[in-house]
Amino acid sequence: MRSTPTSTEHGLLLALIWASAAAAEPGERSRDEAKAAAPARAFILGADISWVPQQEDEGIRFSDRGVRKDVLAILKERGFNWIRLRIFHDPTAKGGYSEKGYCGLAQTVRMAKRIKAVGMGFLLDFHCADTWADPGHQPKPAAWASLSPADIAKALHGYTRDTVAELKRQGSSPDMVQVGNEISHGFLWPEPKKYRLEWDEICGWLKAGIAGVREADPSVRIMLHLACGGQNAESRWFLDNVAARKVDFDVIGQSYYPKWHGTLDGLKANLTDLAARYGRDIVVVEYSVTGTDVRGLNDIVRGLPNGRGLGTFIWEPTKWEGPALFESDGSTKPAIDVYRRMADDYARESRH
Repeated sequence: MRSTPTSTEHGLLLALIWASAAAAEPGERSRDEAKAAAPARAFILGADISWVPQQEDEGIRFSDRGVRKDVLAILKERGFNWIRLRIFHDPTAKGGYSEKGYCGLAQTVRMAKRIKAVGMGFLLDFHCADTWADPGHQPKPAAWASLSPADIAKALHGYTRDTVAELKRQGSSPDMVQVGNEISHGFLWPEPKKYRLEWDEICGWLKAGIAGVREADPSVRIMLHLACGGQNAESRWFLDNVAARKVDFDVIGQSYYPKWHGTLDGLKANLTDLAARYGRDIVVVEYSVTGTDVRGLNDIVRGLPNGRGLGTFIWEPTKWEGPALFESDGSTKPAIDVYRRMADDYARESRH
């Protein structure tokens, strides 16, 4: 049964639980100590371009100012420094995304090599499904359909471990990983559209998936991705329950689409509260806005307290019909110009 959001008093208690869970093991530095010792990091200007291999197979050739180039080279020249890729468990399974294996392991390995070759950061998004997973649709992989909750945990641990290990083996380990996509209402539902959020079960699965990633590559940062960009009560409800069960992760990810998540003011208020309340870095890991709101959204994230705003990822700028940065023929739109200006402005501000 779904519980209600916590009260203020309960929230204070959970803040103490969170702090305890975040403490380093004996002999290890805390995350904050490690952060303080690390060199200054560049603000993430990222893009999810998971559709690109399919577009390229369909004959689209990308270009900028009339010059044909690899899409990754275009994005990097225009100010982007990270790429996000989704991965489906088995997209060729019955009910899966694609018989051709788009967004499967083999394609992800090839794309990861391309990302690393141009020197960009890499975020891997485990959908933990054979097709799309989102707040209203979280189908477990067909191969796991008859597994018990305990066996699902074992399968998820092996899946994340083996995937990251394969990427690391070829020299393209992700820099950050999401275990689940927009999991505000849980994931690995018993049926594709049958909502279920049993906290002990969900958090057990998260722990298993996270442990698999850390076993394969301990340097990878772990994100939990919610779809509550402007919804503070919903965000706190999820994160308080995760904190109470001591799920170990590094980054809070949020989606922001104005249609579902409200105004930029609401986004700012929510992210500001989460940054202070939970002591975790924050990424707006999916967004779709146009015009001056692009700069406004990025400024909000960059301005979060204590440098907690890591950056943003625009959703599918090569494909999405609305705020896309490329035309249908693969040529850049003028809207892409804002990213180079942002990158230059942020770099200049960081030097002063």
